[in-house]
Amino acid sequence: MPIDAARALAADPRRGDIAWDHKDVQLYHLGLGAGIPATDPDELRYTLESRLHVLPSFATVAGAGMAMLGGLSAPGIEVDLAAVLHGGHSIELHRPIPVTGRATATSRVAAVWDKGKAAVIVLRSEAADADGPLWTSDAQVFVRGEGGFGGDRGPSARSEAPGRAPDRVVERAVREEQALLYRLSGDWNPLHADPGFAKTAGFDRPILHGLCSYGMALKAVVDTALGGDVNRVRAYRTRFAGVAYPGETLRIRMWEEPGRVRVEVGAAERDDAPVLADTVVEHG
Repeated sequence: MPIDAARALAADPRRGDIAWDHKDVQLYHLGLGAGIPATDPDELRYTLESRLHVLPSFATVAGAGMAMLGGLSAPGIEVDLAAVLHGGHSIELHRPIPVTGRATATSRVAAVWDKGKAAVIVLRSEAADADGPLWTSDAQVFVRGEGGFGGDRGPSARSEAPGRAPDRVVERAVREEQALLYRLSGDWNPLHADPGFAKTAGFDRPILHGLCSYGMALKAVVDTALGGDVNRVRAYRTRFAGVAYPGETLRIRMWEEPGRVRVEVGAAERDDAPVLADTVVEHG
């Protein structure tokens, strides 16, 4: 069997040192569309090193995605990468991410779920520096054709949106070149840049990175519902429900509840076709 769940779960974690500085943070923020208008004081918090703070979703690119790369080559995991989809992602913040830092990242397979026709592998990365834990990041990887091995189905991530109008609706434009800029933070998949490769994958043109829309949605929540304070974010999770294309507009709906903001993201030009679903930002 290509996936040996028991072997994957029992494997020793992989460890590696990661480092970042203000240039990595600024590049990541620019890849999310930060800096418009360029002189807006609220945007300068994302782009100017003397005022810089770190959006918590930066954890997904720090170390260039160690959990994804390491986890898919873990013992017991032998899958066709063409059958792999990034199904969802969550991060838990243990304290604010510093603008400049060095940390040890520990990566392992945290769970393997049997969904019948597919398997879901949860790849966990935990980062800690000299002062203690920084974040825990879980990538939920959907592998088509690898289910049916008799394992636990795992929890259901799906939830209904509140039965009322959203408290906030904001729109964020995806620039034409945005995927080209975002990929400089470490995801070099040609699906996001090469039209020919995108067509072989079944898309009319290159698509936006799912983790880029993930970061854009969090920035919108921080900027509007959390008063621009990135330090209020405690955790953030989503399910990737569909794709967005460069040049489109993300319509971001927010429902504010005690201690959290529930979010749905759709592509405005395609009748709000789902992009992110079951999305929650927990905050203090």
